[in-house]
Amino acid sequence: MLALHGKGVSNGIAIGRAYVLKRERLKIPEYVVPVPFVEDEVSRFLAAVESTRRELADIRSHIPPDAPVEAASFLDTHLLILNDTMVSEAPIKDIRANQWNAEFALKTQSDRLVAVFEAMEDPYLRNKKTDVAQVVERVLRNLLNPDEREDEPIPDDLNGRVVVANDLAPADAVALKNKGIAAFITNLGGPISHTAILSRSLGIPAIVAVHGATRFIDNDEELIVDGKRGILFVAPDRAVITEYEKRAHKIERLQRELEALRTSEAVSRDGVAVQLLANIELPEDMAGVHQALASGIGLYRTEFLFMNRKMPPDEEEQFAAYVKVILELPGRPVTIRTLDLGADKRADIDLPTASANPALGLRAVRLCLQEVALFKVQLRAILRASAFGSVRLMVPMLSNLDEIARVVELVREVQEELRRNGIDFDPDMPIGGMIEVPAAAVAADLFAAHLDFLSIGTNDLIQYTLAIDRVDDTVNYLYDPLHPSVLRLITMTIDAAVTQGIPVAMCGEMAGDARYTRLLLGLGLREFSMHPSAILEIKKIVRESSVADLKRGAVQVMAARDFRSLQTLVDRMNGDGDSTAAD
Repeated sequence: MLALHGKGVSNGIAIGRAYVLKRERLKIPEYVVPVPFVEDEVSRFLAAVESTRRELADIRSHIPPDAPVEAASFLDTHLLILNDTMVSEAPIKDIRANQWNAEFALKTQSDRLVAVFEAMEDPYLRNKKTDVAQVVERVLRNLLNPDEREDEPIPDDLNGRVVVANDLAPADAVALKNKGIAAFITNLGGPISHTAILSRSLGIPAIVAVHGATRFIDNDEELIVDGKRGILFVAPDRAVITEYEKRAHKIERLQRELEALRTSEAVSRDGVAVQLLANIELPEDMAGVHQALASGIGLYRTEFLFMNRKMPPDEEEQFAAYVKVILELPGRPVTIRTLDLGADKRADIDLPTASANPALGLRAVRLCLQEVALFKVQLRAILRASAFGSVRLMVPMLSNLDEIARVVELVREVQEELRRNGIDFDPDMPIGGMIEVPAAAVAADLFAAHLDFLSIGTNDLIQYTLAIDRVDDTVNYLYDPLHPSVLRLITMTIDAAVTQGIPVAMCGEMAGDARYTRLLLGLGLREFSMHPSAILEIKKIVRESSVADLKRGAVQVMAARDFRSLQTLVDRMNGDGDSTAAD
């Protein structure tokens, strides 16, 4: 028996025979196309794009009606990328101008786009390069001859099989789900990739970043996939199989229990109410919010309106996008984060030149306060939208009080402009800040005195505190939400908000990770904002917990003097009876 380790991205247990998907690296030819045949080459490229469009549309059409909304939305994202001029038209210019063959022209343009995303500091945005690469690869496979592709056809019936691949696109995951797979394993990938998110939504146990999986696993070998712990057993013995069969039954029972909680309130055993909010990117994400019956929106990422375009969206386009979300959640809060764009995420919009270190450079609120005209357009759109519901304005990457004062000043200026023009807005719209820079967490009491609410952005807070990049395979083992310094900063922020009497939420990935829910409740957190697919699991933990007991456990955790003791205490808080652990 061999045990391989990776990153578990979708809870669940699967036991089945391996199907190793052989997809060798594409061999991209490079040659000069004679002038008389250049237009034929353009036609060949356009035909490959159209074939790819039909393939994606066909996969989308076979999504079951009861499938999670993410299944369709990720395919729609790939269709949008395919239709983007940067993919569908830019290579044509290179074919005509340089007489390049279609494959080389597309690969060159893809490398340019991937480089833009690779320069982005935000891990979520940087991950967009994967979507581009996956769409481009699908077009390339339609351009290349079969002998250049070195693919093997995928059988229609993979019922109960565990697919082992180098990497998978969202479209692949949907197609394989339709073929009846039990789970999948990939050499590459990460927990925030679209394929990982989709696997969770589709209920497919999955492990990514199992380096060398396609080399160590043979077709038809028996596998056990532990999607929660990220452990893969190859050729397991009977005792291990029996144990995991029991765990699989327990997880199935848990899923039935979660569905039964959909309409229940998130209230602890001792009567503490908790707000479970959703993170979204676009209005189209609202289907998942409704499906999870979220308490509202804790993070609306507006920068996605600004990506992949030469000009920023005008006031009316932004206003329409915000109002569409607000009207779907009457009476529930919608927290709109102001533009978290920077020189490292500028796409084609004319913004200041990238700094030497984009992570610490001109981005988020810093950029907005320099590009005031751009910022005021967004503020006008958000303020106008505030007349239609319960809107909260949230400012990212605050690091000093002067930034807050300047933002408030601009808000007041825009309010006065709207008032003079007779345009409705909510004059009492709350203004809050994201605590994601360690300096802001250390001075959270000072920030809380000038804001209406706080929201802890753990993704950046952890990275900045520990000086690591969590998507860098060479150092991401250091990414630890339970590092004492991180927990102290979180505690300081929560305590500062409670003392000031203002709400405090958490909108980073830590908020949707069941391993930390009890600790965060014990530390005093009462608002969690997460991907909609995580809400039911977190709700179950809240309902089964006694916050009074968790407070005592949290005190012990914060008093721990070494990492091992701290982890042991957190495990004890989760308890041997933790229904989410499948133990």
